[in-house]
Amino acid sequence: MAVRFLGADALAPFAVGRGPGASETDAALVKQALTDYPPDVGSSTVVEWSYHGLAEAAQTCFALSAATGASPPRDREGRHDALPVPDLRWAGGDPWPQLSYRVSQLAALAAPGLAVDLEEQLTSRTDDLARGFVRAVRRRDWLQAIGIGRWLARLPAVPDSLGLDTGLTFVHHMAGSNPRVALHFAAAQRFFGRGR
Repeated sequence: MAVRFLGADALAPFAVGRGPGASETDAALVKQALTDYPPDVGSSTVVEWSYHGLAEAAQTCFALSAATGASPPRDREGRHDALPVPDLRWAGGDPWPQLSYRVSQLAALAAPGLAVDLEEQLTSRTDDLARGFVRAVRRRDWLQAIGIGRWLARLPAVPDSLGLDTGLTFVHHMAGSNPRVALHFAAAQRFFGRGR
């Protein structure tokens, strides 16, 4: 169950390409989590996207850890062919407060190569996410702020006036020892070089 809770972040240590790859035990654990805890019919968008992200990360991670070194098939845009993309309408149509809330819950998908379709949709909403980041900081909602900030670290054209690097560092400091905030902060640093 912990693997499903962490989602794609359960495989984040293998995404940076340093150290040993995922083991057969890791693969079995993730496959069991995906098999035992699929989204129910009518699950929320966040649950569907979280599951999709874990499946996509597992497909990439374990294919790259295989002896052949071959990656799973992808289409021209770099998406995994075999994984259907969950509903994306919310990413283009939600008002900025609701968009920011959902994006913060999907922070684990802000990793290189994951959720390419979602990234494309969010690229046009950078200003809305910047507004959500500032709002979360002002409300002292550190987990929401760092989740949005992690996505902003991945997206192009973040306004310089946002001060994202300083903002991420501030949120990390103010959150104290919150492990989820620390995880998202470390991901923004290691994957995208932000928050330094």
